[in-house]
Amino acid sequence: MKTKFEKVALPYATDALEPVMSKRTIEFHYGKHHQAYVDNLNRLAAGTKFENADLITVVKESDGAIFNNAGQVYNHDLFFTSFKKGGGGEPTGALAKAIKEQFGSFEQFKEQFNAAGVALFGSGWVWLAKDANGKLSIEKEGGAGNPITKGLTPILGFDVWEHAYYLDFQNRRGDHLKELWNIIDWETIGKRYA
Repeated sequence: MKTKFEKVALPYATDALEPVMSKRTIEFHYGKHHQAYVDNLNRLAAGTKFENADLITVVKESDGAIFNNAGQVYNHDLFFTSFKKGGGGEPTGALAKAIKEQFGSFEQFKEQFNAAGVALFGSGWVWLAKDANGKLSIEKEGGAGNPITKGLTPILGFDVWEHAYYLDFQNRRGDHLKELWNIIDWETIGKRYA
């Protein structure tokens, strides 16, 4: 069986995001969990109408096990490309303006985003998404959920599955979420909004 779906290449070394995300976490989360979703998706999609589809189409149109694995491949691709060594700070340009208009300030946005992530029961994702008019919203999705299924475009997603943070933060999801802001690649996130 040839591999069609592949995970995104990391834009940094496996130890580049320490201490927020340890090399060990990257090796397990990206190297093992993310790879398993890719392998499962390739196996499950073989011989179906999704075999030659692009990933976004699979996320939009599938359900069950195919959706769960396709969603997690897409979500993790977005997640792992949202960070960089020496990241953090605040967004600039159109995204900064939209955040201020929508949430009052960047600090208020971060507080609401973190609160949504902490409040999500069980495993899932908290997202910053935009609609067709560029209006921003914070979306909570369980499991492999993604704003794409609501007709929205994901800009930024924080993984709140325990495998994303347990090695570094144990059960302290809130601490994990607060620390992720210190490694955000706002240039990349801004391009997703544009």
